[in-house]
Amino acid sequence: MHFKIPDRSSNLGIEIEKINLSRALPQSELTNIRNYWVKYGVAIFPNQDLSLQEYENFSQQFGSFGEEPFLIPMKEHPHIVKLHRKPDEEAAYFGGAWHSDWSFQSAPPSATMLYSKIIPPTGGDTLFANTADAYDDLTSETKEKIKNLRCLHSAKLPYAKDGVYATENKKRTMKIHTSDEANKTMSHPLVRIHKETGRKTLFINPVYTIKIKGFTKEDSDSLLFELFIHMAQEKYLYRHKWEPNMLIMWDNRTVMHMAEGGYDGHERLLHRITIAGDQTE
Repeated sequence: MHFKIPDRSSNLGIEIEKINLSRALPQSELTNIRNYWVKYGVAIFPNQDLSLQEYENFSQQFGSFGEEPFLIPMKEHPHIVKLHRKPDEEAAYFGGAWHSDWSFQSAPPSATMLYSKIIPPTGGDTLFANTADAYDDLTSETKEKIKNLRCLHSAKLPYAKDGVYATENKKRTMKIHTSDEANKTMSHPLVRIHKETGRKTLFINPVYTIKIKGFTKEDSDSLLFELFIHMAQEKYLYRHKWEPNMLIMWDNRTVMHMAEGGYDGHERLLHRITIAGDQTE
C-alpha cells in the first residue's frame, strides 16, 4: 500500500494506492486502512476494477450494512443504491446540500462508500467539510454554550410526502421513496464525541437538523445558521474530483458532504453502500 495526501491545504482525504480491493484483505492491512480513514475522514482508492459482489465484500470488512430508508436499492444487490443520472435528466442533483448521511437515525451510519463507474468529463465533484476541525476552532465561549445542547434531526425536508423529492415535477432516474415516516424526529447531541478518536465534532447539518431542543425557533435557527456558516469555511473543505473505477469511503461522524452538479448532458453512475454505526451517546 502507498498513502498520499491529495490536498495538503485540507486535513481531509487520504489516497490509498497499490492495493487490490477485490480480494479479502489481511487484518494488518484493514487496521492500517481504518486508522488512516478515521484520521483523515475520507479514504480514496483509485483504479479499482470491482464487480458489485466484490464491492460488497470489501465493504463488509468495515462493518454490517446500514439501512437505506428512503432510497430504493438494486433488486439483485439489496444493499447497494444506484446513484444514476442520465444525460437528458432535468431533476435536481441528488445530495446537493450539506448533510451527514441519515443523521436522523438512532445509530447513523459510520461510513458511506461510493464506487464510480461512469464519470462525466466536467462537474460532479463531491465536497467534504471537517466537522472536528470546525469544532476545535470555536471560541471557548461558544464551546461552553453548546456543550450540553441536543438537536432534533428529521428526514422531512427531503423525504416527507410534502418534501422536496415528493413535490419535484421532473422525472428522476434514481429511485427514491417518500413517506410519512420521514416526519419522525431523533435527538442527538450537538457536540458528538467520536468513539474511535475521542475528538469532539459538530454533529449537525442543514438538511436533517431541524431544531435545537429547548430553544425557540428563532434562537435555534440563528445559532444553527451561525454554526453552519462556520463549518463550511474553505479551510475545512476537501474537494474530491472523481475518476471511473474509484472507490471512496467517508466517516459520517467527522465529516459532512454535498454533491455538486455541473454535468448536464452527461451520464453519471456511482454505487452507494452505507455501513452501520453506533448510538451517539
